[in-house]
Amino acid sequence: MTPDAASTRGIDPSAILSVDHLTMRFGGLVAVDDVSFSAREREITSIIGPNGAGKTTVFNCLTGFYKPTVGRLALRHAGGFHLLERMEGFRICKDARIARTFQNIRLFGAMTVLENLLVAQHNRLMFASGFSLLGLVGAASYRAAEREAVERARYWLDRVGLTERADWEAGNLPYGDQRRLEIARAMCTDPVLLCLDEPAAGLNPRESAALNELLRFVRDEHRISVLLIEHDMSVVMEISDQIIVLDYGRRIASGPPAQVRADPAVIRAYLGEGDDAGPAAPAEAAP
Repeated sequence: MTPDAASTRGIDPSAILSVDHLTMRFGGLVAVDDVSFSAREREITSIIGPNGAGKTTVFNCLTGFYKPTVGRLALRHAGGFHLLERMEGFRICKDARIARTFQNIRLFGAMTVLENLLVAQHNRLMFASGFSLLGLVGAASYRAAEREAVERARYWLDRVGLTERADWEAGNLPYGDQRRLEIARAMCTDPVLLCLDEPAAGLNPRESAALNELLRFVRDEHRISVLLIEHDMSVVMEISDQIIVLDYGRRIASGPPAQVRADPAVIRAYLGEGDDAGPAAPAEAAP
């Protein structure tokens, strides 16, 4: 959509995502309470907080699973301007170009690793096939699009170290490989904003280090903005450009890692202790 003065009022011009006064109520329960923050282009922004703080609810509002009770969710990039709260869920991925992973792995387990990455490109291939007609007759334009889809899939398989397992059924991969495959599949949709919900959950230290390297590559080489929910503070503190801290649905702190780590409100939220708990505690204690 074309932005007008009213829809862009108050939006940080350097931000790819601006969340303003987001509130989500479920009956009498306020899961997210008047939360505002922005995520800048080509940065990793992490959302952290104790269990039940409202982190995944924020993601669900951004990606169309919930319609927020109140709030403006504005995404702006070179390809356009989008008010996410006004969009149907499938258009948030297709038109606004937001990709997402989930806390629980949601791969197509009976499909091969390669097929999982090809199915992520379904919309692009359907358009190239003229919604099946050009594909049925083997049109050159469709064959070119199909080759491009395979090349993109193989590129991301190489980046996540799964090329040799391309023909495996995704459900038979080790847990850490499945986590990386989910990120590769999300990247095959050509996003401008990648939303990752606890991608380090269940990973060992070696796998977490590999995840850090992958997310830096996505940010630095592909210039993709990343929005991250994570409990693993070794991941959050090492790779984040900015951290947003939620507690009981409200934002209690935000800033670069060093500032957030030393914030007394963050220490209290994580440990339930006074200001004398020490500045390094949140970086070492998972919620």
